[in-house]
Amino acid sequence: MKAFRGQPSIYAETLNQERKAELFVKGLTLRFGGIVALSAIDLDVRTGELVSVIGPNGAGKTSLLNCITGYYRGQEGQILFNAKDITSLPTHSLIEHGIGRTFQNIELFPGMTVLSNLLLARHVHCRYPFGQAVFFTKKVRQEEVRHREVLEEIIDFLEIQPIRHKLVGSLPYGLRKRLELGRALALEPKLLILDEPFAGMNLEEKEDMVRFLVELNETWRQTMILVEHDMSIVMSISKRVTVLNFGVKIAEGSPEHVQSHPEVVRAYLGGDGERGAGEGG
Repeated sequence: MKAFRGQPSIYAETLNQERKAELFVKGLTLRFGGIVALSAIDLDVRTGELVSVIGPNGAGKTSLLNCITGYYRGQEGQILFNAKDITSLPTHSLIEHGIGRTFQNIELFPGMTVLSNLLLARHVHCRYPFGQAVFFTKKVRQEEVRHREVLEEIIDFLEIQPIRHKLVGSLPYGLRKRLELGRALALEPKLLILDEPFAGMNLEEKEDMVRFLVELNETWRQTMILVEHDMSIVMSISKRVTVLNFGVKIAEGSPEHVQSHPEVVRAYLGGDGERGAGEGG
């Protein structure tokens, strides 16, 4: 993406704007019948941070993301984004407020092209009425040109130029995961939520994804929440780490603090804490 290489670009206009992304989760509790998936969870994310949420399988990580993005509604607690209570807002409204997300299970349209999947994400930025769209007026054409410029920069940034016209269903898994990130970026989110973006990738694909995320966060201050099982990645790129276990927050702090925390070691290894939590995921 030209914007990410220091050259003038339309996407850079958005990135260089003040994109406040202050998230506060307060006392969030989520129950499914008699099962407590989340118990009085507190989480805060500040503008420009990359905060990771980790924990063993079944710890409640994806349930937390689902509450933040409107798929689940907790029975107790509050979620604030940029000082607005979003606890009960529907998912489409949260996208309009600037919260974008990738999914653990890829949620793309396999029968459509890469470019078409990206274009779908631009709907939130369409400002022309239906009537003008029908007649494809000058205003519509000008806006569509801007959308295409933004998408071409995302395509360049993610290095997927050769596959822009390929059907998603024909792509290898690693490229689909990369496209999932691209579609989230096409929303121009203030807060980007990543649910296991490295799952199923080989080492080379993981290295590419790390490179993209680090540049987004460190160069362009994209605020992110990352849920991931690969502890080597989490500990190397996160500003702060929150650890869940059986729906309870057991630790929070810097990567160095968290991976030596005895509760974290016990949650991951089930032992007496002689090894660091960074050795397993």
